[in-house]
Amino acid sequence: MTTARQIMTPDATCVRWDESVLTAARKMTELGVGALPICGSDDKLKGMLTDRDIVVKVLGAGKDPGTCTAGELAQGEAVTIGADDDATEIMRTMAEHQVRRLPVIDGHVLVGMVAQADVARALPDPQVGDLLQALSSD
Repeated sequence: MTTARQIMTPDATCVRWDESVLTAARKMTELGVGALPICGSDDKLKGMLTDRDIVVKVLGAGKDPGTCTAGELAQGEAVTIGADDDATEIMRTMAEHQVRRLPVIDGHVLVGMVAQADVARALPDPQVGDLLQALSSD
């Protein structure tokens, strides 16, 4: 079976806990991504920051993206997937938590990101349809 390690985008770029949301937005723009993992000074995953978080929780709330930090937007523990977990587990986790991107960890080390599109490319069409339906339901 296909594993997260096989379909992930390796070498995920983190935004540091204490970096500004503006810095995070610039990183997203440079990388062409809509989400970044938030990592602490210990290099451990602290959460995820999405472009939607920036718009809704910072800009929409009238906060200054130059002074608001990524860590201020981290909410609890990030939903992750193990590097050796199979595609079925990836789909189940995405559907259960209604997320389209998952940080991939090996032990406690962030090794990559797997997105809905990565899963869609790796799986047969019927399974992809099931995943899309699960992520689209309320």
